Amino acid sequence: MTGTQLEPSSSDPVVVGKVDTAEVPSAAWGWSGEAPRFFRFLGWFFSLFLLAMLIGNHHGRVEDLYLIGLAGLMIVALVIDIVRRRRPR
Repeated sequence: MTGTQLEPSSSDPVVVGKVDTAEVPSAAWGWSGEAPRFFRFLGWFFSLFLLAMLIGNHHGRVEDLYLIGLAGLMIVALVIDIVRRRRPR
């Protein structure tokens, strides 16, 4: 049978990168973090995808306003991100 005793662990949290393993245990295995370049790429991709959806066989123009508005908001957010990253701290 399997024992029911637990292995002792240290009470000191280990910091891996910018993440505390006490809060996010998977950080010790490298499963925690963000992919900012990938997220920016996805932002530009979906902005262009929304604008590409303007081409179609629809007759109403209300959906065009929503597509342009959402793509515009995403592009504004991406440009603000570019400006903030280039600004010296």
